[in-house]
Amino acid sequence: MLGDMSAVEAEASPMRAVDAIERYLVVRSAEKPSSHTLAAYRRDLTGVLGCVAQGRGCERAELWLEDLTGGVLRQAFADFASERAASSVVRAWSTWNGFFGFLVAEGIVGGNPMSAVRRPRLQPAEPKPLLGEDTPEQLLEALAAGCRKARDPWPERDIAVLALALLTGLRSAEMLALRVDSLGGRPGERRVRALGKGGRVRSLPIEPPLEELIETYLRSRETRFGVQVRGTDPLLVDNRGEGLRRGGLQYLVRQCYKHAGVHDRVARGTLVHALRHTFATRLAEDGASVTEIMRLLGHTSVASSQSYIDVTASAQREAARSNRTYGVLRRLSEGDEGA
Repeated sequence: MLGDMSAVEAEASPMRAVDAIERYLVVRSAEKPSSHTLAAYRRDLTGVLGCVAQGRGCERAELWLEDLTGGVLRQAFADFASERAASSVVRAWSTWNGFFGFLVAEGIVGGNPMSAVRRPRLQPAEPKPLLGEDTPEQLLEALAAGCRKARDPWPERDIAVLALALLTGLRSAEMLALRVDSLGGRPGERRVRALGKGGRVRSLPIEPPLEELIETYLRSRETRFGVQVRGTDPLLVDNRGEGLRRGGLQYLVRQCYKHAGVHDRVARGTLVHALRHTFATRLAEDGASVTEIMRLLGHTSVASSQSYIDVTASAQREAARSNRTYGVLRRLSEGDEGA
């Protein structure tokens, strides 16, 4: 078996590209990434490999690692990029670079051909927080005031989920990966331990009001299902007591927006991410530095965090521009020019 070979023997033995991909995915799965992350790795690897196969007029299973030269991959990425968003191409480049980095480390190939493929540059997306100065407060107050229309309402869970997102800025995948024991620390000094992109862990502080909401939700959960909550259980669950999934989280957040009457203040396609953007934008508005925003959001790029500060500065200038006194000065200026 290949797994029993020495590095020298493995390098000397030709390997099909599809077999190398499967081996890489097995190793990555042992690191316990989310199912969405693992599926994305597979799509990126097989998608670009499919472009190579199409260019050579063969099937993916007929390609060998030695066929994947820098020139071949450069053309494959050009074909891959022609039908995909820039963000998808950037992610695929990173996946393939990691794939060949693994093969080099294992002694299966002698070098990484991705050095010949230019890494695409992606401008940070403009933040899209909830519109309206008091929208977050209106959302939480509406959830606290009464049950949203649902077949099996669970207000304690709903408000805990929305408040957690608004006050920690967690990504959807990070929220879904939380366990009950992800919350730690002494009462009044609790922190949430989140597993972010690339397996990076960060610790986020939460204040007593949010801590109390989560504790109320967990007590209601034990009453609802008649089962004691354990530390290894998912923190967020659906109405059947099973770990909340991505689609369920999106549906829950969408329905909460509708219940609060703020669904028209959410940028298209954001949903849960709008809560993260709102968290970050308010940090910037309250004077947080780029470094603080980076750490709290789990960014690895200063540019990603800087965008929140830039947008905030732009919004401040727009607000100043709308001051009615400026209107008077403009009319006076126009009158002087007419004279």
